[in-house]
This record gives sequence, C-alpha cells and structure tokens, in this order.
Amino acid sequence: SPAAEFCWGFFVLLILGNFWFLAVLYLLWLYLDWETPCTGGRRSQWVRSWAVWKHFREYFPIHLVKTSDLSPNHNYLFGFHPHGVLVAGAFGNFCTGPSFKNLFPGLTPYLHIMPIWFGCPFFREYIMSAGMVSSSKESVSYVLNNKGGGHASVIVIGGAEESLNAHPGSLTLNILKRKGFIKMALKHGAHLVPVFSFGENELFKQVANPKGSWLRNVQEKLQKIMGFALPLFHARGVFQYSFGLIPYRQPIHTVVGSPIPVKQNLNPTTEEIEQLHTLYLQELRKLFEEHKRNYGIPEDKSLIFE
Repeated sequence: SPAAEFCWGFFVLLILGNFWFLAVLYLLWLYLDWETPCTGGRRSQWVRSWAVWKHFREYFPIHLVKTSDLSPNHNYLFGFHPHGVLVAGAFGNFCTGPSFKNLFPGLTPYLHIMPIWFGCPFFREYIMSAGMVSSSKESVSYVLNNKGGGHASVIVIGGAEESLNAHPGSLTLNILKRKGFIKMALKHGAHLVPVFSFGENELFKQVANPKGSWLRNVQEKLQKIMGFALPLFHARGVFQYSFGLIPYRQPIHTVVGSPIPVKQNLNPTTEEIEQLHTLYLQELRKLFEEHKRNYGIPEDKSLIFE
C-alpha cells in the first residue's frame, strides 16, 4: 500500500532527524495500544465521512444493494466475495459513507483485514479510524461477542490468495477449504450473510498467471512467506487510458444477501461445520445467480469454487 509505505518513510525520517524523541514516544504508544485492533478498533466518524471518500465511491461508482432486512438484535458475519485487487466494494461500502447505516439501521460493520497492516506506524491509526480491525480469531470473537447484537463482522473469505485470481471476468473463489469463518459463526451464534461484489474483478488487468506457471508459483511462495499476495496489475493513468495504476472506472454493486440463521454451538463437530459450510455455498451461489443478469454477467457463467 502506498499509504503504508509513506507512513514507514515518515517514521524513518523522525528517527534519522532531530525528532527521534517523537519516534520514541510513538513506539511507547504503539506498545500500549497494540491490542486495540483486536478489541474493536478505534473508529472515527469524522474520518469515515471525509469528502474524499464520496469522490472515491462516485468514481467507479460503488453501490450497496440490500436484499433483506437485518435485525439489529443479532450479530452477523458477512462473507465478502471476491477479494479482487483493491477490495474497493468492501472499503467503499463498509468503511465510508452513509449507505450501510441507512440500509441497515442499528448495525455497525467491522471490516477485518490482515494483522500485518496494524504494525505500520501511523497507517494503523488511519485504518482503525475507518472502521477496520484485525482478522485474527481474537478480533472476530470480540466483535461477534457483543451481547446486545448489532455488530457485523465483514470478512473477505478468499483472502490474499484470491487476489491472484482477480482477472476481469474471473468468477473463481477460494472457499472450499476456508471453514474457519463457519466455525466462528457457530461458536458465537452469528447469522451468516453472503455478500457478492459485482465488478470487483474488473478494476484492474493482471499479468497472466495461470496455475502452474512460473509467475504463479513465485507469487504463491511469496504469499506464504510474507502473508500477503503480490498480484502484478495495471489499469489506466491520470490523463490516458492505456497504462497506469489508477483503477478503471467500472461500476461496483455490492449485494448483501439474506441471513442464514445460526444457532450458537460452542463445540461444533466437523460434520456440523461441513453442513453449514455447504449451506453457505448454496446460498452464495443462489445470490449470484439471482442477480448476475442485472450486472452484465452472461447467463452461461457461474461461480467456480476451489
């Protein structure tokens, strides 16, 4: 992330310059505040309402689509698909703007991202202000353990690995082996909500990296070592459309499906996890099929689970 790199650079300048004492004070703050991303974060409505985010959403544009009411008396686990390169739909809909609050009154969304980002000086403060929290088990449990309900954990199920499939037209989701979110929903009795973001994979073009290719092998090895993927992507420039890193202007419609009721089960069996996982896949596929024709997906195209 360019923002994270800038924050690291600024931190290094503090150390090398005459402001090393500020760097020391921040390190002390970092030590004392280390667990905050796992305990609900520290959101700021002021940051979430910045005018720049309105322009960000209107650039594509980004829309949030409601298909069912969600009672604020329950907690929910939203499974967001697909990851794409930018995860623009998740950020634009769950971290900025009034759309979610207007469509789902009484619910507070928490977008879970990789813990590594909360180790970046200053950048961590910014992402927490936007409503992002760690994707660790402890963090998800903290959000879903709200006794009065009204919390929604938003988890990008495919993770960093799925970003390597983020080619225009791709409908491949990394989900068959990902069952931790199912177990978490069962343990907390959080209702599962499938979410599909149409247009997410259309924002960038990625260098061809079919499975088994040398590039894909290198990317997968780096992803295992570093914890995040490195897709080689490009899009448009500022004043021209042929090449650059600015995403294409393609509409994104993030469709929130109907909730799958989940009864709390503190010690679910493997069979119970499998059954709920299968039901979730069925509901996700159903959501996609019911809405695909509205967003330019050919009738003969369907989701691919792997």
